[in-house]
Amino acid sequence: GVSAAGGFEVRAFDATLVSEPGRTGSRWRVHYSVRLPSLTCDHLEVTPAAGAGTGESFARFPVRRSDFVLGDRGYSSARGIAHVASSGGWVAVRVNTGSLAFSTPDGRPFGLLGAVSSPGPPGEPRSWAVATAGDAAPVRGRVCAVRKSDTAAALAREKLRLRASKSGTTPRPETLEYAGYVILFTTFPESGFPAAAVLDWYRLRWQVEPVFKRFKTLAKLGHLPKRDDESARAWLYGKLFTALLAEKLIRHAADVSPWGCGLRGESHP
Repeated sequence: GVSAAGGFEVRAFDATLVSEPGRTGSRWRVHYSVRLPSLTCDHLEVTPAAGAGTGESFARFPVRRSDFVLGDRGYSSARGIAHVASSGGWVAVRVNTGSLAFSTPDGRPFGLLGAVSSPGPPGEPRSWAVATAGDAAPVRGRVCAVRKSDTAAALAREKLRLRASKSGTTPRPETLEYAGYVILFTTFPESGFPAAAVLDWYRLRWQVEPVFKRFKTLAKLGHLPKRDDESARAWLYGKLFTALLAEKLIRHAADVSPWGCGLRGESHP
């Protein structure tokens, strides 16, 4: 299984917003970690949706030695990556070019756009040795990137233009250029895990999205009642506990078959 590969535990981190109904309803963020491929929850936290210290960050999660952590652009920060590295874990995170910068191994600024857009075999993943740069101790790793298909790149750029038009802005040329690539930063050992393997492992992260959809269905998280903050938080934890318990019971029931096992251990035809 994936979670046993090389002795590593694979974990995907994510967060989702839950809102009280009505214009004045408060919003909450549910931070969640699942293990792959079992999709079992190993960490859960509820915070307000806005305010200092409430955003998505690797630093919010406990990380153990040999954990392999996957995160999307919301987790693309030097401080969060340093938290994983200092805890003995490895990380693969989608790069947000607006929040994460890199240097070369010898400390010079790394030109990310120039590297990913340089000529290379079409459709073949490439990697460059870098270190994170920012408000935390630098972490050495690799930038892994692959050029998207023309169709996928055009769709990504159209989404950027639509989002910008809603806010009355215009995407920067470099932002539109970056949209033509999938770019990750990883500290996972290069030996046995070339750029293509890192990108394949990151694709497993999509499995987190159906988990949140099931939770919202099971726990009806979209119908958070209007009360004070403490009661709303307690209500959320209770609903999430119910959803997790239901998930565990469903998984247990699916693993138990009424056929093929006798009362005294004899097999039935």
